[in-house]
Amino acid sequence: MRTIHEVSELAGISIRTLRYYDKIGLLRPAAHSDSGYRLYDDANLERLQEIMLFRELEFSLADIQNIVESPSFNRRRALEQQVELLKLKRKHINKLIELAESLMEEDGSSMNFDAFDKSKMQEYAQQARESWGTTPEWQEYEKKSEGRSEQDEMDLGAQLMELFAPLGDLAQKGADPTCVEAREQAAKIQSFISEHYYPCTNEIFAQLGQAYGAGGEFTHNINAVAGDGAAEFASRVISRLTEDLNA
Repeated sequence: MRTIHEVSELAGISIRTLRYYDKIGLLRPAAHSDSGYRLYDDANLERLQEIMLFRELEFSLADIQNIVESPSFNRRRALEQQVELLKLKRKHINKLIELAESLMEEDGSSMNFDAFDKSKMQEYAQQARESWGTTPEWQEYEKKSEGRSEQDEMDLGAQLMELFAPLGDLAQKGADPTCVEAREQAAKIQSFISEHYYPCTNEIFAQLGQAYGAGGEFTHNINAVAGDGAAEFASRVISRLTEDLNA
């Protein structure tokens, strides 16, 4: 058995994250010590590896939980999917490197944007999600999105991103993530998701908040619209808000 501190050092993730995974039921410790400390066995560490691989591939915590808790979950099959996704990601990165090198040689004159195409990777990732069964939230999303055009989806996405702008302003001012303005704006984001996508429960919103500040595509997209630090600030706001709501 390993303590939470040992697992944190071994895996390179924070104790806060491990506690959060326990709280949402994604990674429960095998036991607790007499003093109440979390203890993890080898099976826990295998599951943590599965979670971390999916996170590297930018799966949301909600998607990961749906996959690993699926009755049909098979570790080998999941690893095969992860290997394929990592290979696609490697190809994508190699293309970006080739483009950057060609721009250096051509002094920035190339107008080729093919290297930025992530459609194959996204398509395979979606197939991997759906292969483990759909959640009620996904079914609700399909129902709400029925009949919406691609432009409609893009417009909704832009509207959602704009809701992060006030949080970006608060972040630049050094505001406290528990301030009234931040909490009210986070609530607007949660309501928007529920109205246009799927029921965004406090648990799901907490998981989204983790993804917003995880340094992946969510973080990049939010910061691109709302300013540097907006995504990380939003993550802290949502974490504190949902913790208080669930208390």
